[in-house]
Amino acid sequence: MRSLTFLSATLLIPFSMTAIAETVTTSTRLPALSVEGNALYGMESSEETEGYGVEAATIGTKAPASLRDIPQSITVITNDYLEDRDLTHLDDVAKVTPGLRTLSNDSGRSSIYARGYEYDEYSIDGLAAPMQSINGTLPSLSAFDRVEIMRGPSGLFNSSSELGGVINLVRKRATYEDQASISAGVGSWGRNELGADVSGPLNEDGTVRGRVVLSREDMPNEVDGNENLDQSVYATLEMDLDERTELSLGLLHQKKDITPANGYPAYSDGTLADWDPSTFLGADWNDFNNTTTDVFADLTREFSNGGYGRFALRASDRATDYYYAFTGSALGSDGSTSLNTTQRDFEQQTLSMDASYSQPFSTFDTVSEFVVGTDYKHYDTDYLNGATRNYVSSINVNTFDSSSVAYTAPTYSTRVQSEESELGTYGKLTFRPVESLALIAGGRFSWYDLESSETTLSSGAVSQSEYSDDGRFTAYGGTVWDLDDHHSVYASYSEVFKPQTDLDANGEMLAPREGEQFEVGIKGSYDNGRLNSRVTVFQLTDSNRAASVTGESYSEATGKARVTGAELELSGHYGAIEMIAGYTYQETENLAGDENTLFMLMPEHTVNLWGKYTLQGGALVGTELGLGVTAMSDFSLTRGSTTITAPEYAVVDASISKDVTEHLNLSLNVNNLFDEKYYSRVGSVATFNFYGPTRNVMAKATYNF
Repeated sequence: MRSLTFLSATLLIPFSMTAIAETVTTSTRLPALSVEGNALYGMESSEETEGYGVEAATIGTKAPASLRDIPQSITVITNDYLEDRDLTHLDDVAKVTPGLRTLSNDSGRSSIYARGYEYDEYSIDGLAAPMQSINGTLPSLSAFDRVEIMRGPSGLFNSSSELGGVINLVRKRATYEDQASISAGVGSWGRNELGADVSGPLNEDGTVRGRVVLSREDMPNEVDGNENLDQSVYATLEMDLDERTELSLGLLHQKKDITPANGYPAYSDGTLADWDPSTFLGADWNDFNNTTTDVFADLTREFSNGGYGRFALRASDRATDYYYAFTGSALGSDGSTSLNTTQRDFEQQTLSMDASYSQPFSTFDTVSEFVVGTDYKHYDTDYLNGATRNYVSSINVNTFDSSSVAYTAPTYSTRVQSEESELGTYGKLTFRPVESLALIAGGRFSWYDLESSETTLSSGAVSQSEYSDDGRFTAYGGTVWDLDDHHSVYASYSEVFKPQTDLDANGEMLAPREGEQFEVGIKGSYDNGRLNSRVTVFQLTDSNRAASVTGESYSEATGKARVTGAELELSGHYGAIEMIAGYTYQETENLAGDENTLFMLMPEHTVNLWGKYTLQGGALVGTELGLGVTAMSDFSLTRGSTTITAPEYAVVDASISKDVTEHLNLSLNVNNLFDEKYYSRVGSVATFNFYGPTRNVMAKATYNF
């Protein structure tokens, strides 16, 4: 019998639509005096509110809503937390966020999971685009104020997404007051960072404002020859068209240049070897390049009747090319293995649009709210793909020199083209028959099309498939009941569907996978939303998974899986302490069809704790001391008859930061303080077995003008 260990006893997040009121009181709940509009529509950035706690989020709601009033699991990673821990990429954030699992690769190329499923899209201000670790499309974070994370299906606003949930990045916006900062950091393994951020009004009355954020991060790991250069340019222009209408235009350009290291092989029986973490088993010409450009337009209006309207657009252009060698067979007792290569030339254009309107209204002396809208997304993908087995038939890891691997130009075997589009309409009603009870119901109709083709370049043979779904409905429902001024119990039900490209006996795409989740919990909110807690229990079911048919080359939609678990989380401000702490228990089960091997990589128990204490007196007054631990139980992966198991581990991180003058801050982060040697990921006997980073430091100076 498995036990569930509770590491924290604090409960979390109350949320309520009674934040629609005329005035703000000292409580996070506002009396329903009049329907003047939702007081959270103009919510401040986490950069302005400071600390690790926020009152509200936009993820899963369209209009901003108090965390306590969202009947699902939400975590918000604030600007201060990103800076305190020097987190530069989205996958770096996921490694230290409660409830998330990162399958590590080079920073910016890792896979992020929640509740057993990989996030395959991320949104910027609610506008989605694909997120694929293999193509390096995970963004760096210099352009963003905060990261909003929802766990579990989100079929109301992202109906064809993966079951794990949604990640929303909220852009930094131009400020009404002048502000500027520059920063520089140096650290272990030749790491270095440079950044600049300038913002302020562009005319006398401040109705036009601009902001530019520049960053350059060279963040290699300890593997010999590794490089990881990320350069980012972000610019935004905010214009008040009148007192109630704002137009925001933005541009984000990011470029990655990486020398990939693909991990280590294991022995044929699944035993993990003991490596020097600096060992590189690839070619010195290994290369990975990615360029991404996003443009944004966002028009919002607050109406005199309290309504809030928004039209937003995001267009992205991505290009990735890579070619690198990595180990391709099990490690022999004499140190022998082989090298394979993988190569790709990838292009993708995406377009996302959303138009929504939310309106508070009076009901039974309380305030309710509805949201209606429509959205559209289109993904156009085209890439050449190739792989070479036994590029070098035999090497010995004891004497291997990466410069000895001869370079030959990459060759491609297939061309893959796909077009994916979805048009949706959605609506949600939050109805309050009494002040302490919110009944939430919603739904979405989706019109989905997918066309895919794969061309074998040697023969010219083309395999084509397509799938359409007209007016598919996904339901959403929930309830939030206030126990008192600080605590609420909640329950929710959500659905999602995920198209799959596996083919049936007739050569047609299988029907989509269908996911549903039941979730119940208790949320707490204290100190005007600056401290939030949550206890959650959930069950997620995944049906219609593609399953192989014995003796046949086609698949059938007969697979079924289930994930059950519980989460505890505490985040925000308590006295002189800022904290994010969480514990996750998760059990994954394959009920029918092929085993979902990725489930095996999800540990049953994970712990993420981080706290920052500000000294209150003495010569070091104002000094900030940070300490945290990331830990997980053992995990394994079985392929055929071979199982690779990684032992449990716990890693301690620490930091110190001090404002040495009114403008200058100095900080030092020490990661893996006790130099724990551990495997953060396992893959196969041939490759993808990764160590977590050994002890490393980053010293940084930030000057604020």
